[in-house]
Amino acid sequence: MMGTTMVAGIVLAALLQAAPRLASGQGSDLDCLIEPSQIVTVSMSVEGLLETVAVDRGDFVAKGQVLATLESSVERANVAVARVRAAMEAPIKSSQVRIDFGDRRFVRTDLAYKEGGLPFKDVDEAETSKFLAEIGLVEAQENRRLAEADLQRAEAALALRTIPSPIRGVVMQRFLSPGEFAKQAPILKLAQIDPLYVEVIVPVAMLGKVKPGMVAQVMPEPPVKGAYQARVVVVDHVVDAASGTFGVRLELPNPDLSLPAGLKCTVRFPR
Repeated sequence: MMGTTMVAGIVLAALLQAAPRLASGQGSDLDCLIEPSQIVTVSMSVEGLLETVAVDRGDFVAKGQVLATLESSVERANVAVARVRAAMEAPIKSSQVRIDFGDRRFVRTDLAYKEGGLPFKDVDEAETSKFLAEIGLVEAQENRRLAEADLQRAEAALALRTIPSPIRGVVMQRFLSPGEFAKQAPILKLAQIDPLYVEVIVPVAMLGKVKPGMVAQVMPEPPVKGAYQARVVVVDHVVDAASGTFGVRLELPNPDLSLPAGLKCTVRFPR
């Protein structure tokens, strides 16, 4: 992601030449630069062979859209096995059958003992078998929960081999292609251009007059035409003493992604 310091440096270098005019109060339009609101470099969190890269430079992407995948045949097989184990019903059902049988056996044995037909050790054995069957059911239920947890772990490992887009925006650059080995290296660089950020250097004479929430008019450079409303979201609290200016950031909605980033512009604050 492009750092804030780097962006500020680019904006300052592009606009500093206008500082003498601005500081003297000449003109109501200030030079500005339209920037992406976010630049994201995406990569895999695990190593592997790139199987697909679904987008290329200039493509628009939606948030959550699959951008790239790693070869994942082993992970898919692990998920399939874990899903079968998590769905197994036989151990629990057989344990329940043993409990039901143990209950009936204990009742019969206890009745026979009370009638004097069986020694006490038979009753003890029947009762013990009943308790063991109940423990067997608990064990089967615990194994079922472990199998469900293994399924969740296998699905999580498979999900790590897919990159969803973290933003809605445009692909700036593609670094790797299918067949290359991804070792946590950058694969794509994305830019979020809705909203856009408008960076402007303001003369110190306007300190206190430009405030967050204020709406200003932004006019992009040709060939883009028209004036757009942008809202002030950041006002720097540190003034550059050398140039007698401070930085302001405006947020410019761009829902149809029609405005490109990187354009020079002028901004007009309300009087």
